[in-house]
Amino acid sequence: MIDAPEIVRTAKKRNACDGATDIAGGAALGHPRVWLEIDEKGYVDCGYCDRRFVLVGGPADVAHAETAE
Repeated sequence: MIDAPEIVRTAKKRNACDGATDIAGGAALGHPRVWLEIDEKGYVDCGYCDRRFVLVGGPADVAHAETAE
């Protein structure tokens, strides 16, 4: 079974991803740092590690939509 990609909720439209932010070994175990820009969809996926950055309160923010109901 494959784990679902990590979802990071963020208040910033521009985010950096190195694939190893939360790994004890640091960036040596991740991928090159890339800068990702969240667009009108409200999210952006990293092309290396599939981590998804979701804009808090944006159209793709499921957690925000659930609390608004």
